[in-house]
Amino acid sequence: MRHVVLTLILSMLTTGNALAATRVITCFSDGAIVEIEATATRGRAEIPLQAGMIDNSLRIRPLGSARIRQVRVVPLRPDAAREREIKTLLERRSRLEDRIQALATREEIFTSAVKAQSSKAPRKTKNNPDPLLTLRQGTDFAMAQLEAVTTARRGTMGEMRRIDARIADLRERKSAGGSAARLEVTPANGRVRARYALAGRSWAPRYDLRMHTNGTAGLTLYGQLPPVPAGYLLRASPGAMNDSALAGALPASAGTLSRLMELTLPAEEVSFDSGLRSSFSALLTNTGSNYLPPGEAALYRNGEYLGRLAFDGISSGRSKRITSGE
Repeated sequence: MRHVVLTLILSMLTTGNALAATRVITCFSDGAIVEIEATATRGRAEIPLQAGMIDNSLRIRPLGSARIRQVRVVPLRPDAAREREIKTLLERRSRLEDRIQALATREEIFTSAVKAQSSKAPRKTKNNPDPLLTLRQGTDFAMAQLEAVTTARRGTMGEMRRIDARIADLRERKSAGGSAARLEVTPANGRVRARYALAGRSWAPRYDLRMHTNGTAGLTLYGQLPPVPAGYLLRASPGAMNDSALAGALPASAGTLSRLMELTLPAEEVSFDSGLRSSFSALLTNTGSNYLPPGEAALYRNGEYLGRLAFDGISSGRSKRITSGE
């Protein structure tokens, strides 16, 4: 593990590209790398270090003419103001959940009203001399109400997502094991860049496996991204921390399924049993440069979905038999 961390650190230190944001988290198949740029105020800067930081992976580089005089890593203390803010946000979130539930009920009511208006047969009566106009007015009113409710519901859900992100950020700061690097820097407004490796923030693999008739298989790797604290730009790399360059990482969104890589793999000894419960077997060779970690895969043949299977991990340059239903 020490060799892996040292290799990772050397890779990080030799990367010369400037960061696109002040704080970046890059997720890999086995962890994450956190990058933070900070500007000192009156010669002092503080860099938050998340819980789960891998030992001896922290590196801080001065930028430009800056010089680092001293670095102290200290544990974060509980913050009463932060606890109060979390409590207030949780109460606000609870009220938003009630509002979303009420709006969902109203949405169902107006959806039913629109359907009912659309299915009505216009009948001319003494009290309703123009049934088409009355029907149109009723439908327009129901649709306007439905649109207003739907817009309000989306706005409320957006606010709840922002609250969730803020709560996650506050909890991350106060989580056990969290710490901070406190620096003394010259000049007084000197800038530094910190990087460290973080355990437990990897993406979870998902695959699409599409079998072709020419002896190949198309494999698409997706990564289910973990949540990250607010204020961080999230990126994802298809490889592991010790064998993938940060430059190859792609922008991603927390909590989403992001496409990371597409490969065309040689497929040999392919067999299908198209019975009621179909079975499948194929010998696949990983011709890519990255290890393909084990995960769940959706299987397709000639565009037809054939269910899901367990995709065993395949090292670069190696072959493995993938089976389903046997």
